[in-house]
Amino acid sequence: MARAIINGNRSKGTINRNIYGHFSEHLGRCVYDGLFVGEQSGIPNVNGMRSDAVEALKKMGIPLLRWPGGCFADTYHWRDGVGPRELRKKIVNTNWGGVTEDNSFGTHEFLELCRQLGCEPYLSGNVGSGTVQEFSDWVEYCNMGGQSPMAEERRKNGRDAPWNVKYWGIGNEAWGCGGNMRPEFYADLCRQYAAYLRNYSREHPIYKIASGANVDDYQWTKAVMESASWCIDAVSLHYYTLPRNEDWSHKGSATEFSRQEYYATLFRTLYMEELVENHSRIIRQYQGKRKVGLAVDEWGTWYDVEPGTNPGFLYQQNTMRDALVAAVNLNIFNNHCDAVVMANIAQTVNVLQAVILTEGPKMLLTPTYHVFEMYKGHQDARQVESYVETALTGEAEEYKVPNLHISASQAPDGTVLVTAANLDDAAPAPLDCTISGLGKIEAVSGRVLSGQRDACNTFDAPERVRPAAAGGIKAGEDSFSAELPPCSVAAFTVKMR
Repeated sequence: MARAIINGNRSKGTINRNIYGHFSEHLGRCVYDGLFVGEQSGIPNVNGMRSDAVEALKKMGIPLLRWPGGCFADTYHWRDGVGPRELRKKIVNTNWGGVTEDNSFGTHEFLELCRQLGCEPYLSGNVGSGTVQEFSDWVEYCNMGGQSPMAEERRKNGRDAPWNVKYWGIGNEAWGCGGNMRPEFYADLCRQYAAYLRNYSREHPIYKIASGANVDDYQWTKAVMESASWCIDAVSLHYYTLPRNEDWSHKGSATEFSRQEYYATLFRTLYMEELVENHSRIIRQYQGKRKVGLAVDEWGTWYDVEPGTNPGFLYQQNTMRDALVAAVNLNIFNNHCDAVVMANIAQTVNVLQAVILTEGPKMLLTPTYHVFEMYKGHQDARQVESYVETALTGEAEEYKVPNLHISASQAPDGTVLVTAANLDDAAPAPLDCTISGLGKIEAVSGRVLSGQRDACNTFDAPERVRPAAAGGIKAGEDSFSAELPPCSVAAFTVKMR
């Protein structure tokens, strides 16, 4: 039996709820069909937002949503998406599939979606093909409460009060689709743009996030922090998990994969911890007296698209393998909550590691959705130190991974949440968990998500993979024991006294 220790005497601080954020880009069927169907649709909706998706995301506890990209952000001009819809400019989405974008979903629609979800909006501004004036005007349009040209334009378009949008990204992937920039050049641009992204209310200061590194480009983080750390609040990081890192042209199937590919995927997702540690170390070195956070605002799995779908739409299925990837990453972010202030899985609906898939009026919840829902108790809770004894498991020597991966937190009411993943696809993991420094255990309950490594939900069988009550839990005053099935994610709620 593996021993785990939850040490309540040590903590890295509060787990920022924005670590459980999501990302929605004008890509494939994420926004259109996935989140927005229009008021005239036969699919039930409120102000055009599909009701089933909104209710599911609210139940999952979505705290923050990033929009409009992604690569789309640096070709997006926000004025194309405001005003009467019949007069909005139609453009070609050159990044994703070459389809026509009619801009029927713009700033007002996105902020209405966030209102319905009860989540914070995070807007990515256009630095690649836009201007300082355009970006500055967008902030004024969203946040100015008094009299100004942009505030008047907003009122003319039907919104009197400002939205007071807090989170603003200064470009996206400036090293690539956001402009192919050198880090030093971007750092100077970041300073310039940040100077004109102004606060319009003392009560609602904005939070500026610099376009950060691709994977392990530590020079990028260093250059941005050296030059621009004084005018930003966070630096982003993008890292996608691929089964075959060496070949982006053939990443592998989302559903048909070998045992070796299963372990290779988990092995590569564990690299996130090294990335978080190294980038945050550089941030601390150059942040001075200001606290600058790390925002992992794109992460998740990336496979070949499903056969027969548009290659530019990035539609992929979602299995227990993806659930374990989500569990591992969320555990990592929890355990590094002193550095990670935000994370946004890519993407919310119908794209990459989606939590929801839709097909016309049909909707299903993916295994990844269930992990986020099971983990939502970590949001705004106090992280507590956790250790677990592990054994290496895996198909090939170069892709060995620890069989267990955990994190833990304590909510304001004293309840402890322990989340654990058994990465071994063949053997169960008996677990004995000791809790110290947090009082005595009164009761323990648990839920577990499990299945074959390629198990997924389909529109014919939408509830094949779903959480069930954990059985066989035994609890004492300072410990509890349970058994995690192979290829599973578990969440144990421990009531203390």
